[in-house]
Amino acid sequence: MENTQEKTVSFFRFEDLRIYAKATDYSTWIINNIGQPSDDTQRNLVNSFCHSSYDIALNIAEGSSRNKSQFEHYLKISKSAIRECIVYTAIATNIGLLNEERCNQSREYLMELTRMIGALIISLQRGSSRRRDEYDTEDEDTVGDDNTSDIDNIDTNF
Repeated sequence: MENTQEKTVSFFRFEDLRIYAKATDYSTWIINNIGQPSDDTQRNLVNSFCHSSYDIALNIAEGSSRNKSQFEHYLKISKSAIRECIVYTAIATNIGLLNEERCNQSREYLMELTRMIGALIISLQRGSSRRRDEYDTEDEDTVGDDNTSDIDNIDTNF
């Protein structure tokens, strides 16, 4: 009999990452919680804000298909998008598109995303340094191909 408590693994492995789910939750939160823009300037701000929030998840998804050093690079791009969202949160609050409570909620989301991405980057770096240590005594020709995706080796708790 099959164990029904086994976790189903997604075809697209990045969908199993908690950090990806948190990033898409944040984009949805922005769409549902930002006020209605009253002019073109505010519409441009909202569009840019949404675009930056999408970039967080998009870069996680893209980087997850790459090797560890490239994944780390994409995660750093996601952190840049988070900083953009901090700026958009401040501006949206200043012009009344977010109230203080929603401003604080946005900042909490972004701080949690920053911590999660930082922890994943550290995890990737530790894994890379362990791999280098293992190969220090091996012949160059026996070292694994670093151009393959390493998402199968990543803890989905990130």
